[in-house]
Amino acid sequence: MRTLVLNAGFEPLAVVSYKRALLLVMNGKATMIAADSQHPVFGLSESWDRPSVILLTRYVRIPNNRLMPVSRRGVLRRDGQSCAYCGRSANTIDHVLPRSRGGADSWENLVACCLKCNNVKSNHTPSEMGWSLRIRPKAPHGTAWLVRGTENAQPQWDDYLAPAA
Repeated sequence: MRTLVLNAGFEPLAVVSYKRALLLVMNGKATMIAADSQHPVFGLSESWDRPSVILLTRYVRIPNNRLMPVSRRGVLRRDGQSCAYCGRSANTIDHVLPRSRGGADSWENLVACCLKCNNVKSNHTPSEMGWSLRIRPKAPHGTAWLVRGTENAQPQWDDYLAPAA
């Protein structure tokens, strides 16, 4: 079982194991917001509820200027595994401005692309081919790109939100 860790400002920070979460609670670095009482953790002398959401007692600052390094996997994930030219399933990446013409390996110049479009485009620009991009390539943003494990945190987070009054 995994535990959602909230920053002191109630924003999702990470998803950790229940053992790590229980240590944070026991050391006074976090408080338990929600717990799974059906599966307690047993010790020698007592038992504790297994934490499912914890809140840190001190605010942890996440640097927002930390840039995610460019990678093939990251470009495919950012573009949702779909080709930027035709919309089919993408399995390669393409330089919008080809490297042979001075195109850089940057978030703004790389897009996910299917093999067919990548081969047809070759070292031309989309405008020379008469093509248009379905998405505008840009650097990814958000806490899911900064902290490993938070991409799975959203469904759990929705379970613990109070219903709107």
